[in-house]
Amino acid sequence: MATQVAPAERGATRIADRVVAKIAAYAAREALDAVPADGEPPHATVTVRHDTARVRISLELDYPVDIGAQCGAVRRHVTRRVTELAGMEVPEVAVQVERLHSAQTRGTDRGRIR
Repeated sequence: MATQVAPAERGATRIADRVVAKIAAYAAREALDAVPADGEPPHATVTVRHDTARVRISLELDYPVDIGAQCGAVRRHVTRRVTELAGMEVPEVAVQVERLHSAQTRGTDRGRIR
């Protein structure tokens, strides 16, 4: 007859940092109105310690846009989705806008505009 082991004594599930980073990047994509046509999708780096994840999101946005509102939406959505899907507390989501894509410069050289 098999002996029942209490759930707390069975072990622990560890979710790798790279998995949490993929969840965060996908959540950032979900939160954006759109990824710029010639831009890169959001990228996330994550530091996990115990059941806490600190997230850094790098993204590109179309311009003009309300940058603060977009970053706030990304921050809230990433926090919610990482908590839901990975079961982790997310005390910090840093959003870094790497690039703004303007409709006027689309298709031109990627150099500086004068």
